Amino acid sequence: MSNGSHGAPAPAASPAPVPLTVTPISAAEHLAYVRSRRSVSFLQTPAWGRVKTEWRAESLGWYGPGARLAGAGLVLHRPVPRLDNFTLAYLPYGPDIDWSGDIDAWLAPLAAHLKARGAFAIRLCPPVATHTWSAAQVKEGIADPGVRRLTDLPGEPDPVGIRVTERLRAGGWLPQSPEDGFGAGQPQFTYEVPLAGRSEQDVLGGMNQLWRRNIKKAAKEGVEVTVGAGPADLGAFHELYVHTAARDRFTPRPLSYFTTMAAEMSAEDASRFTLCLARHQGDLVAATLMVRVGGHAWYTYGASSTAKREVRGSNALQWAMVRAALASGCDTYDLRGITPTLDVDDPHVGLIQFKVGTGGRAVRYVGEWDLPLRPLVYRAFDLFMRRRARSL
Repeated sequence: MSNGSHGAPAPAASPAPVPLTVTPISAAEHLAYVRSRRSVSFLQTPAWGRVKTEWRAESLGWYGPGARLAGAGLVLHRPVPRLDNFTLAYLPYGPDIDWSGDIDAWLAPLAAHLKARGAFAIRLCPPVATHTWSAAQVKEGIADPGVRRLTDLPGEPDPVGIRVTERLRAGGWLPQSPEDGFGAGQPQFTYEVPLAGRSEQDVLGGMNQLWRRNIKKAAKEGVEVTVGAGPADLGAFHELYVHTAARDRFTPRPLSYFTTMAAEMSAEDASRFTLCLARHQGDLVAATLMVRVGGHAWYTYGASSTAKREVRGSNALQWAMVRAALASGCDTYDLRGITPTLDVDDPHVGLIQFKVGTGGRAVRYVGEWDLPLRPLVYRAFDLFMRRRARSL
């Protein structure tokens, strides 16, 4: 089963039983399973199903002989306009199963269950990496005019992820991840900082000179980082987030989304959701949200003011979150999505340049894949989505 980080998934406590059956489980059973694991994606927790109010959430468990719960997944069912009562069944960064074994034994009963529940297709995103690239490789690639994408570089392959990709393709699954790395779903390329067995000094020493200088500058300028508490701090984050959205030209989520996210995740685990705020002389200059499940911490949302950027509040926040993840015993600090571009003329390259300064590594995951369960309905859905994309 996946441990939520790159590399070969951690094995289950005992070999997966065969044959396997899939059945609904309660949120309490699902949460107990999550707590028994080193980590799973926060997108595969029961709380996430309550955050995504526009979807119908279902927790599923995989069982074998002896009624042992061997795997679990959060399925988000979404109705599609003009397709009657059929739904798209989506498992973001899931399910949490033994991806290193016979994946057909796991996915066949999932498909049977979801088709019987009215799904016209399954979309899943295996939490398994196919390749990784070190910070040094990424920096060299950006400096080389002959390199335009991460995939032009010889990344370190993960045999489990490569085999999963091959098995999905052979099983009739259709790849959905866009070439540029960003789309409507989960990012296929991420940037992650390994923490296991490292001290604060180890991690700080792995950052580039600019990052270390900016962290020092924020401290010298008197930037104060605090953990937010209550609606007022979340409202302050959201106001800055809307400002960031206007500056960077993306559509912001409403405050109600973050209120629900904070409430549901904190109710599931008091340490799951953290709001961090950076202030300079009383002015809020940056704010971030971090989510943690077991040994994996994710930077999920960030906001920054256009004024006072020189005090480096964003660097101070990232360092504070890394330190908090280390103090919590995390194995990985996850900076989430990047695009695979290394072309200096591409405006997206700034994102990977910022994240590569933390040290760490770029990671390519298996990506999102669709399995049509009702081909005619799926083709109608695909046509609808293509038309909608052209109209945007």
